[in-house]
Amino acid sequence: MQKKTENDLLIVEDLTLLMMDDTSGAIAGAGTLYYTLGGALLVELGLGGHIRADENDTGLNGVKVHAVAGRTPSDPLLRAAHAKVGERVRGVQTLLIEIGTGVGKRETVLDRLVERGVLRQETKKTLGLFRTTSMSVADTGYKKALVEKVRAVLVDGAEPDDRTAALAGLLSASGTLPTLHRSIPWSGKVYKRAKELERSSWGAEAVNAAVLRTVAAVSAGTAVAVSST
Repeated sequence: MQKKTENDLLIVEDLTLLMMDDTSGAIAGAGTLYYTLGGALLVELGLGGHIRADENDTGLNGVKVHAVAGRTPSDPLLRAAHAKVGERVRGVQTLLIEIGTGVGKRETVLDRLVERGVLRQETKKTLGLFRTTSMSVADTGYKKALVEKVRAVLVDGAEPDDRTAALAGLLSASGTLPTLHRSIPWSGKVYKRAKELERSSWGAEAVNAAVLRTVAAVSAGTAVAVSST
């Protein structure tokens, strides 16, 4: 199977790969993953000029997001997300849920990564009766290069491109960046740099900023709820 390059994979696929444990296939931040995946798709649509956010029109569910006419993406997953935005004008938080649990749900993203040869899917029988399916990283070279790009930005202070900035910002907003400590040592410097990227639009204008603010707020709220129980 021909392996794909960075340009073939979407931000949401790279983000999922970064958040996944190479061996166990466990994905960090699973409790709010739909927000993160929905956010990654909206950010990519914003970077490509397929959607726009109106900062002057904000409701209970955040800034209103509009699909840009005549700017339908070619990728099937992005196209489906763009169509969902185009159904009617909604707040960014509503869209994060609808896209992250619908067209951009976890299973869809994982299936794409398996098809691309980046992930390996194995099905086994337990006790000869029960089937269990597991995921692991197949293309470790691709993931290593991806981690190095993010590490260079967060640890070494390299200037990021829009894509890498979005990945770092989404990792920060989702609260999962500390789980990468073996590859990207967690420190106050890394935290500060990631927060800077989280608060920046980096070419996606208001969309990226709105998405990252919402994902961060939801993740923080979940953490508080868990800690108080």
